[in-house]
Amino acid sequence: MKKDLLSIKDLAPEDINNILSLAEKIKKDRSAYAQVLSGKCIGLIFQKPSNRTRVSFEIGMVQLGGYAIYLGPSELEMGKRESVKDVASVLARYLDGIVARTYAHKDLEDLARYSSAPIINGLSDLEHPCQALCDIYTIRERFGSFKNIKLAYVGDGNNVLNSLLLASAKVGLNIDMAAPKGYGAAKWARDLAAEFTAKSGSRMRYYTKAEDAARDADIIYTDVWVSMGQEKESKRRKAAFSGFQVNDRLLKFARKGCVVMHCLPAHRGEEITDSVIDSPNSVVYDQAENRMHVEKAILLMLLGTVPDKGFAYSA
Repeated sequence: MKKDLLSIKDLAPEDINNILSLAEKIKKDRSAYAQVLSGKCIGLIFQKPSNRTRVSFEIGMVQLGGYAIYLGPSELEMGKRESVKDVASVLARYLDGIVARTYAHKDLEDLARYSSAPIINGLSDLEHPCQALCDIYTIRERFGSFKNIKLAYVGDGNNVLNSLLLASAKVGLNIDMAAPKGYGAAKWARDLAAEFTAKSGSRMRYYTKAEDAARDADIIYTDVWVSMGQEKESKRRKAAFSGFQVNDRLLKFARKGCVVMHCLPAHRGEEITDSVIDSPNSVVYDQAENRMHVEKAILLMLLGTVPDKGFAYSA
């Protein structure tokens, strides 16, 4: 049966554990998986620009012995030149899987509805599940487990936070979030996360001051204040987030040696300072590298090439 990865909610806790464990094996011994996807091909349908997502999936697929074909906005014009249904139905005849980066999450859902090949969310307006899985992998790699670890997210309640919130709740990672009033995590993500924390035992708290979230944090995570498609709101957003910069002063509220994370691209001097992102506390480049290892694990599991390690369920 075909499985998709559109949202973190699509994954059972054992799915996440399988992804993280497989990614760890892949990272330790890349050669062991060099030809596992030989003869397989994925398509990259991207309506938005990309650096890490595109390159990590392309190179990851090549390192697994397969091939990736990029279909940018000008080639496809999905929903304009051709309906989502027709794109999905036709490309599924050619490809073994599709990674899609879309403006509207509904386009991903429609791709999954009409495609007989697995669909992976490479980012939508609602979620960025591959990034969140990479983030919790990086945290586990650094700390060894999620137990009694506190992650503080300081910044915009965007698609990255939605997925990070759900992933943290699934694995039992404590997370405190701080954002200006009106810019916090989406209600649907908070409600879902509350359901997951009831099972995992993790804790979630919401603040409107960065210092409150950062206090005694093991990890401080931030992201841009102005995401793609929000450029017209730039002036208003920068004013609203002026007290939410991750800088040396904010790190003083956290635990000694606090780890700093950012999914990139970073707007240096806005949401984070050079002195922090370039400090020994920063693991942002580890995060970026780990995208590839985690995505390779996702590809292997979704394309059915890891015995007894397929996803437990999907939405």
